Amino acid sequence: MRTTILAATLIAGAALPATAMADGTPAPTPAAPQLALQFAKLVNAGRSQVAFTGQGIAVHGAITPYVPGEKVVVRAQRGKKKILVRALTPHLKAGTFTGTFQFQVKSGKPGRVAVRASHLATPQLGTGVAKPIHVTVLRPQASFGSSGPVVQLLQAGLAKLHYAVSRSGRYDDSTGRAVLAYRKVNGMPRVETLDKKVLLRVLAGKGGFKPKYPSHGRHVEADLSRQVLVELNGATPYRIYHMSSGKPSTPTVLGTFHVYSKTPGVNAKLMYDANYFIRGYAIHGYPDVPPYAASHGCLRIPNADAPAVFAWVKIGTTVDVYR
Repeated sequence: MRTTILAATLIAGAALPATAMADGTPAPTPAAPQLALQFAKLVNAGRSQVAFTGQGIAVHGAITPYVPGEKVVVRAQRGKKKILVRALTPHLKAGTFTGTFQFQVKSGKPGRVAVRASHLATPQLGTGVAKPIHVTVLRPQASFGSSGPVVQLLQAGLAKLHYAVSRSGRYDDSTGRAVLAYRKVNGMPRVETLDKKVLLRVLAGKGGFKPKYPSHGRHVEADLSRQVLVELNGATPYRIYHMSSGKPSTPTVLGTFHVYSKTPGVNAKLMYDANYFIRGYAIHGYPDVPPYAASHGCLRIPNADAPAVFAWVKIGTTVDVYR
């Protein structure tokens, strides 16, 4: 009750015009409000915040103290071009002396966008200016050989989801394989190219791998339906790889096995860094790993990934093979 009475008193006092008092003395200058802005649901790229073309940029603001009927002017600018000017009326946030407001800025073309808010002095409330906030707008696309912030964000997002990917800052072969593995896990077309849907899902932290045998401790799962090989510590993926299993005429054996032999290097059949889990079936590197089942029964992975898998898999490591 005391808070409600105090708030009403402050609001009523702020609403008094700054004219002469009853005894003829000048009224006090109205207090300058404090304004603040922040973006909602943007991607962080180092110290910068990033949005993509075609995306609405949501902005939340606050002004303290709140005075009924007072307006805040918001502006957005790309370079020297104004892209938004609006006057907004804040609403009192329950239980506080703060008014809140929100609005959206169209991302439009690539570039750096500055967003500002201000309150011009009135008899009820003084002048206040928010600290500007900035966002970098990018095109949500990248291709083999390209580099820059989009590729860096993609690689960081894939790594956070535990896909095996380089952090080179360039869309290299490792990045292409990681995108292919991500697409496989998520039932998308099996290609190594990036599109907006994949990028936004990765950056939202969606599309990780859910293990079938989380109780198997440190183990490997080969999901033949999605053609991926995953190293796991219990329920937590360590690395997710693109894989090719046995073709229909020479299918991969299904079941739970344990690695019983490891052969480093390349053998006469071009198997690289082989990890045998039953008879002649092995996880191994190979020069040709298409996005579909094509091996003679083994679990093929790209040669570039084979040394890392060979180092992680130990004698006795459980290998679960399923559809």
